[in-house]
Amino acid sequence: MFDLRQMSNPLLLKEMVKKTIDLGEKVLDKTKKRPVFMEVCGTHTVAFSRSGVRGLLEGIVDLRSGPGCPVCVTSQQDIDRVLEISRIKGVTLATFGDMLRVPGSSSSLEKERAMGADIRIIYSPLEAIKMAAENPKREIVLLGVGFETTAPAIAVTLQEARRKKVDNISVYSLHKTMPNALISLLEGKEFAIDALLLPGHVAAITGYRSFDFIASKYKIPAVVAGFEVFDIISAISSLLNMLLKGESRIENLYSRIVTETGNITAQKMVNEVFEQGDAIWRGLGEIAGSGLLLKSLYREFETLVRFPIKITEASPYASACRCGDLLMGKIRPFQCNLFRKICTPNNPLGPCMVSAEGACSVYYRYDVSDGESGYDER
Repeated sequence: MFDLRQMSNPLLLKEMVKKTIDLGEKVLDKTKKRPVFMEVCGTHTVAFSRSGVRGLLEGIVDLRSGPGCPVCVTSQQDIDRVLEISRIKGVTLATFGDMLRVPGSSSSLEKERAMGADIRIIYSPLEAIKMAAENPKREIVLLGVGFETTAPAIAVTLQEARRKKVDNISVYSLHKTMPNALISLLEGKEFAIDALLLPGHVAAITGYRSFDFIASKYKIPAVVAGFEVFDIISAISSLLNMLLKGESRIENLYSRIVTETGNITAQKMVNEVFEQGDAIWRGLGEIAGSGLLLKSLYREFETLVRFPIKITEASPYASACRCGDLLMGKIRPFQCNLFRKICTPNNPLGPCMVSAEGACSVYYRYDVSDGESGYDER
């Protein structure tokens, strides 16, 4: 069993960095270019930047952020629909705090709340049931945003609502699943991804075998990793080693949390309440089978069944904000003309600057230079 105390051993980390850089230089000698690695998890994006590992390995690997921030990948149409729901008389919208400042086409939940909309921040979906019981004359709309990691909590909430016969609660499910989004990315022709750093949180639910297709079909190496400095350096080292040897496989370096088959109990909860459906991702467009829709048994809790809403507005920032390109790994934040100029955490023009795990927000807080674009504020 691995000794967790070694993860913060500075001598061990220093030796790991040296070996990783040596491996990277060998890959550069072999391929004559820096390999492109995509981290498909917002928590990994934070870990690379906050620890300084991104800058440390800049010379040997091109690290790109992918569609790993659930707030960021929520489409403009869905944001606008949420805003319309919040304006309905008698509705109380229950949401996690990171959705509050995401800009829609003409407003945000923060602005709607300032104008009188009943929008409440929750920390657990189960709070919505208590809210419904305490406000029987109001319709409680629970906003469900996230990946496989947060879907079980929404499923449990609906199971509980059904058991208690709570009829003034509904869910607007914007949940998305990762595998089909990765297929869409890997089949795109815009640029080549040489390896993937897979989301440890998602894999803890689904099991790492859910990502086998990456290596078997697309011949791309991938690693499931944790979020400590030790984890992310180990992941980069493993991916470089696979590239050097010409291997394509899925490696689980997060075995202290992630198993082959995942959390079976959580999977059963989700499968009882949800079924696969199409979903629109910011940047990636509509992806078949990548969304989670309520099954017929739970359709009575579907917000859009109770409140059918059509959206026709277009975002005024659609041509300027490049959050969509960033989520596809086409660019890094410094390559967006709005970044650090008029788009800042105090004035976010897109969700990638709003969410704490959005790449723009992360780069704004931790990264001061970028070798790719030539940006350097030091």
